[in-house]
Amino acid sequence: MSSPIKLFHEMTDSDYKELGLRAGLEIHQQLNTEQKLFCRCPAGNYNDEYDAEILRHMRPTLSELGEYDGTALMEFKTKKEIIYQINHETVCTYEMDDTPPFEINQQALNFALEIAMLLNYKLVSEIHIARKQYLDGSIPTGFQRTTIVGIDGWIPYKKRKIGLYQLGLEEDACREVSDIGHQRVYRTDRLGMPLIEMVTKPDMRSPHEVAEVANLLRWLVRSTGRVRTGLGGARQDVNVSIEGGTRIEIKGVSRIPLIPLLIYNEARRQYALIKIREELLRRGITKETFRSSSSEVTHLLINSIWDPILRALKRGEEIHCVKLQGYAGILRFPTQSGKVFSGEISDRVRVIACLTRLPNILTSDNTEETIDSVIWGRIQKRLKAKEKDALILVWGKHDDVKTAVEEIVIRAREATEGIPSETRQAMIDGTNGFERILPGPDRMYPDTDLPPLEIPEKRIRHLVQNVPEPFWKRVTKYRGMDLPEHLIIPIASSPRAAFFDRIIEEYNIDPKWAARYLFEATKAWKRKGAALDKLDDKIWIAIFESAKTYPTVIEKGLFIVSDYLKNTKGDINKELKIFSEKKVISRDIENAIRQILNENFPDFSDDMKRKKFMMGRIMKNYRGFMKGAEIEKIVDRVLRKTT
Repeated sequence: MSSPIKLFHEMTDSDYKELGLRAGLEIHQQLNTEQKLFCRCPAGNYNDEYDAEILRHMRPTLSELGEYDGTALMEFKTKKEIIYQINHETVCTYEMDDTPPFEINQQALNFALEIAMLLNYKLVSEIHIARKQYLDGSIPTGFQRTTIVGIDGWIPYKKRKIGLYQLGLEEDACREVSDIGHQRVYRTDRLGMPLIEMVTKPDMRSPHEVAEVANLLRWLVRSTGRVRTGLGGARQDVNVSIEGGTRIEIKGVSRIPLIPLLIYNEARRQYALIKIREELLRRGITKETFRSSSSEVTHLLINSIWDPILRALKRGEEIHCVKLQGYAGILRFPTQSGKVFSGEISDRVRVIACLTRLPNILTSDNTEETIDSVIWGRIQKRLKAKEKDALILVWGKHDDVKTAVEEIVIRAREATEGIPSETRQAMIDGTNGFERILPGPDRMYPDTDLPPLEIPEKRIRHLVQNVPEPFWKRVTKYRGMDLPEHLIIPIASSPRAAFFDRIIEEYNIDPKWAARYLFEATKAWKRKGAALDKLDDKIWIAIFESAKTYPTVIEKGLFIVSDYLKNTKGDINKELKIFSEKKVISRDIENAIRQILNENFPDFSDDMKRKKFMMGRIMKNYRGFMKGAEIEKIVDRVLRKTT
């Protein structure tokens, strides 16, 4: 049987099925609340200015069972200094862990419950707040307060259901500004903003289906009008595994169209790591028989002219070499598109040992010209390396190199077991890199600062009235209205859809015209920087109310609104009144056409161009006073006579 791993564009659903692909989503979406989740600071006020900086060092704590979380221990190894840039308008003593939390934001809880109902979740009867450890510094307290509002939900997709494990409500983390060496800088304006997390079951059958479901969930929650949109409003994580592999969480997926390529590369990576394990086993190398050694080799490289080594020596750094017994050829084994296994080791060194200057390692499997063979020979002799062994050079400050050597050995030993459980970072080229060890259950424990909160049936009955018509039903309805295809999803996913429906029903407006006004034209005006805050519901109702009595106004309305947006002192009701009072008959149009013909009218050889020119001139003055189709008939009649 041929390998199921092909080029990305060649992969089929059958290939992914043969791999045993399982993929799911974790979608985080900010709620559009006025305040943060556990304090009263304003939400959504992003600002790059800050009033002060706070320095913190993070340390792991024991869980309720007296154990340390693996991720927390890994972060502690990095010896990071965490700097928080704070603005007094967007942060308070709660976020800095100096005071207890306020009660949970009831507006945020209501929004989360409404979304849970839309996604067919079973609502919990009582809210319990838990703490989730985060030692990367993204939350100053070292933990995130989180709760679950719904479980076991579903959404329809391709005549089947996609299961949803749970819907969580939690506080957002800080914005990362930089992460260089042993210093990580965060800005705290986003910290504490209410965030929902939707977790799907691995019910999708291909990477492209995962992307489609991500879009579906995005459209669904947007239709409520309860979430923030724009940059940073939503973030996606993807969970991926194949048969024989393990669940890998790919974090920070910036764009949904990137999801299929990310899943492909992770499936390919896991397949490669399984093959590496099989090759090591064939060589007799297991977790128990794994052997390695290391030694400082700085003095052996003082004559090297390879630039990274030369620069390291000038900085006074140490150079160490790790010998991996029997690993010859393994380090250059392809894993992802354009990546090999040594990249897995380089990532660990970069993240945990904080050797962020790349390249940070050099392997004996490297086929490019780096250091000459004579120096390699001396290093091999120093470590008593044989032909079947692999060597890895690493350089940096003493403590960092010591950590790096430990991580190189750990990652190489993990290759004998297959795929380590990790959280990995999404790259813009569709590949991924190591971010941290995958957190375990020890990171979660009850919050003793906040009591349980009952969700009574009366509250649910009140909130259910705010739940919009499901997105998928809207799509079916709007397709039945014969709306332009490119507008169906924007309308169905918009919180303005209910207003759109009302306009059509109450004012007997053609759905295509209503769509053109409320969605197509509005989007165009926004691109031009128009002050759309002037366009409240009263303005729209005035236009459609006028059009109900005088249908021809609908054709002129776009021009009226456009002028209104440009003129701050404009009065839209005054403009509309002109059309309700002025009467235009066919004779007026005919006289206007003849007047234009008597002027210096261009000599068109093409009748269609002649007609188009005339329609443009006439519609400029008479649009909205008579239907365009009727004006066109008059133009045709007069032009035929004059011809």
